[in-house]
Amino acid sequence: MGIEITHADADRVEASMPVEGNTQPYGLLHGGASVVLAETVGSIAAALHAGPQRAAVGVDISATHHRAGRTGHVHAVATPLHRGRTTASYDIVITDDAGKRVCTSRLTCSLLSAPKG
Repeated sequence: MGIEITHADADRVEASMPVEGNTQPYGLLHGGASVVLAETVGSIAAALHAGPQRAAVGVDISATHHRAGRTGHVHAVATPLHRGRTTASYDIVITDDAGKRVCTSRLTCSLLSAPKG
């Protein structure tokens, strides 16, 4: 996928991903690749919120694809909508190199006790 995390803390996670190599047969950014990018940044944000003794696992994701990614990179930013004790939800905005919105996603993670060894 070529995802590169460019910033990560509990309040904001940012990443970029190349369009090339992540396309569907028409040469456009695959919608599934956008969802992978969204779940990656949202899950990292949830894990940072949860802390090292807990695990964050995705339980629901939605995505609306606004425009096609054709070249360059897409950039994702995850920000919290809700950070609770057992769940955390994030708004994820994916834009192209020109700053135009490609996809809007929402991810909810369940926060679990970390599995033991």
